[in-house]
Amino acid sequence: MKTLLLNNISDTKKNIKEWKKNGQTIGLVPTMGALHAGHASLIKKAKETCDKVVVSVFVNPIQFGPNEDYDKYPRTIEKDLKICEELGVNIVFAPSPNEMYGNGVKLSDTELTFVCPPYNLIDCMCGKSRPGHFDGVATVVLKLFNIVQPDFAFFGQKDAQQLFILKRMVHDLNLDLTIVPCPIVREKDGLALSSRNTYLSDEERKTALTISKSLNQIKILYNQGIKDTKKLFDAAISILDKSLELEYLEFRNADTFEDVQEINGTTLVAIAAKCGKTRLIDNEII
Repeated sequence: MKTLLLNNISDTKKNIKEWKKNGQTIGLVPTMGALHAGHASLIKKAKETCDKVVVSVFVNPIQFGPNEDYDKYPRTIEKDLKICEELGVNIVFAPSPNEMYGNGVKLSDTELTFVCPPYNLIDCMCGKSRPGHFDGVATVVLKLFNIVQPDFAFFGQKDAQQLFILKRMVHDLNLDLTIVPCPIVREKDGLALSSRNTYLSDEERKTALTISKSLNQIKILYNQGIKDTKKLFDAAISILDKSLELEYLEFRNADTFEDVQEINGTTLVAIAAKCGKTRLIDNEII
């Protein structure tokens, strides 16, 4: 099957209306491209769940801060399209910023309508160091939902805060779709897959491995009966390579996203750290 590569909204919506008319279910896998095995796992889940699958490839400028890596973010559309064809994707929707937001529009909060998630969900973890990031994520994802009209949308658990916020958006705005969380995919050595891993040197990659090792240490200690988050935090810090710049290591109730002092029930343990110039995130649910 030939995968359609579409860059404009009208052609995408035309195809999707035809599918809807025929009663077919549609799955959306939103990505920023540079596809890897983690994305492939989302696509495979979408294929298992839905009649038709759309993958969006869009490096969204409004979720990047002024000193972040928008300009150098990896863009590999030919490789991405090949992966999608091999996996049986029906449409790759790869719009330009002008197509998504309009010609001549300055991508600022003075000229664009934004979706603003609840403050308590963005004033923590990644939202603290990336002001405006989740406004940009929620805005582009809502636009993609409106364009594709999916029955199901598939997101990785690695971006746990993003996943929680988008599920909340779907609930609060009464959107008629189901978000499907998918497990983190890791390299054999434990490093969580990320498009940004390509930035790491060989030495930095070895350093980055201590991120997943620190989470694993928390899991081991919890299984031994330790529930106090301060003790678990200290144990994790002792595992992290000293050259990493820790941004946060937080314990949150996975159902409410509230901060917890003692693990009691399902808890999200999330971490962000800079390895050299590369910002990496990871998490475990225990």
